[in-house]
Amino acid sequence: MKTLSLALRNLLRNRRRSLTTLLSMVIGLVAILLFGGYRSNIIYGTQTGFIQASGHLQIQHQNYFLDGSDNPTAYGIADYQRIIDVVSHDPVLAPMQVIVTPTLQLGGIAGNFSDGVSRSVIATGLVPEARNKMLLWNDYGVISYARPLPLVGTREDAVVVGTGVARKLKLCNILMIPDCKRVPVKNTSNANSIPDDIALLSSIEKASRPALEENRIEMLAATAHGAPNVASLSVVEARNMGIKAIDDVYLAMHLGQAQKLIYGASSPQVTAIIIQLQHTSQIPAAQQRLAQLLATEFKSELLEVLDYQTLNPIYGQTNQFMDSMFGFIAMLIGVIVLFTIGNTMSTAVVERTVEIGTLRAMGLRRSGIRRLFMWEAVLLGLIGAIAGVIFALIIAYLINHSGWSWTPPGYSYAYLILVRVWQDMPLMLGSVTGMILVTVLSAWWPARRAAKLMIVDALRHV
Repeated sequence: MKTLSLALRNLLRNRRRSLTTLLSMVIGLVAILLFGGYRSNIIYGTQTGFIQASGHLQIQHQNYFLDGSDNPTAYGIADYQRIIDVVSHDPVLAPMQVIVTPTLQLGGIAGNFSDGVSRSVIATGLVPEARNKMLLWNDYGVISYARPLPLVGTREDAVVVGTGVARKLKLCNILMIPDCKRVPVKNTSNANSIPDDIALLSSIEKASRPALEENRIEMLAATAHGAPNVASLSVVEARNMGIKAIDDVYLAMHLGQAQKLIYGASSPQVTAIIIQLQHTSQIPAAQQRLAQLLATEFKSELLEVLDYQTLNPIYGQTNQFMDSMFGFIAMLIGVIVLFTIGNTMSTAVVERTVEIGTLRAMGLRRSGIRRLFMWEAVLLGLIGAIAGVIFALIIAYLINHSGWSWTPPGYSYAYLILVRVWQDMPLMLGSVTGMILVTVLSAWWPARRAAKLMIVDALRHV
C-alpha cells in the first residue's frame, strides 16, 4: 500500500508530463474503441441482414450452390415437406430453431410484352408469412433495414419486384415509385416483336387477367421438361433492394406460383430448405445434427447443409477487411503509446537517479525499486483506460444520435453511421486490457534499468 501511495505521489510530482502521457493514452484508446465499435456495427449488421434473408443454415442438393443456381429442375429437393417435418420435430433441433421454410430460386424473363419491354430476373418463390417472421430475427439489437414483404394475404399471382425491374418494365407511374425515371429508348422496327409461341402463351394469360388491372406483367421460364411457360403476375410493390445489381433483377413471388411455373402439374420441388436458429452460436451443434439426419433418414437424397457464411461469401470478406484494418490501427496506436510511456518512464528514471540511490541506501531492495516504477505504469494505465472509456462512450453517444449517414460502395441508399462501444463488451474489455498491458510493458525496461543502478553511482549523479 505504501508503494502504491508513493507511486501516485510520483505521478503527481510532474503533472504536466503525466497529463501529456495520459492524453496520448486516452486519444489512442478512444480511437481504438470508436473504430472497433464502427467495425462491430458493420459486422453485426451484415450478419443480421444475411441471416434474415438466408437463415443460419440451408439444406440443399449437393453441388446446387456451386453449379445449379441456374438449373432448379436438376437440383430440386422432391420430398421437401417430409424433411421439414422431421427437422421441425427433431428433439435436438426443435429447441434451437426459430423457423424452417422452403424456397425455390429460378431465373426467367419478366416482360410487359404489350409495351415491348422485358428483362431477365432472378425470382424467389417463398412462403410470405415465414419469410416475414425471419425478418424479425435481431439477436444483436442492430438497426434493421428489412421490411416485411406485402405478399401476406394476397392472391397467388402477386409479386414484389425491384425498382430497377419496375423501371425497365414501365411501371414507375402505375406503382407511384418516387424518383423513378425511365430513360427513353430509341425505337427500332423490331422493338415490339416477340416470338409467336411466347406471344400465344402471353395472350392466353392475358385472357384470364382481371379487367382494368394495369400493374400486371408476364414471366417466362423454362419448365422441368424444357418447354417455355408463362405466368401472368400482379405487381403489388416495387422495392429498392439497396444494391443496384440485385435491384435490377429482383422478383419475389408465392412459392406455389413459382412451383407451377417450373413444374406445372408435376410434383413440386424446392431448391433449398432454410433453417433460422435462435442464436448464431448454435450453428455447429445444429449443423452436426442435420448432417446426422441427412446421413441416416435421407441418405438417398444427396443433400448437404451450408451455413450463412458459405452462402454469402461477401460476409467473410467484409470481416477479413475490417479485422485487418482494426488490427493495423490498434497496432499502430499501441506502438505510439508504447514509446510515449517508455520515454516518460525513462525520463523519470534519469531525473530521480539520486532518489533511487537514497532509497537503495535506506534498505529498499532492487525488487522494490522495480515494483515502484511498475506501479506508476499500472496507475497510468488504469487512469488512462477509465478516462478513455468514458470519453469513447460520450463520443459514441453523440455519433449515434447525430443522424449521420453514408452510402456504402455498390448500394443505392444511405445507412446510418453507428458505433457499438458499450454494446460490445469483448471489444471494450479487450481494448482496456491491451492498453494496460502496453503500459506495463513499456515501463518494464526503464524499471529494470532503475533497479540495476549502483547505490554509489546513483548518489553522486548530478
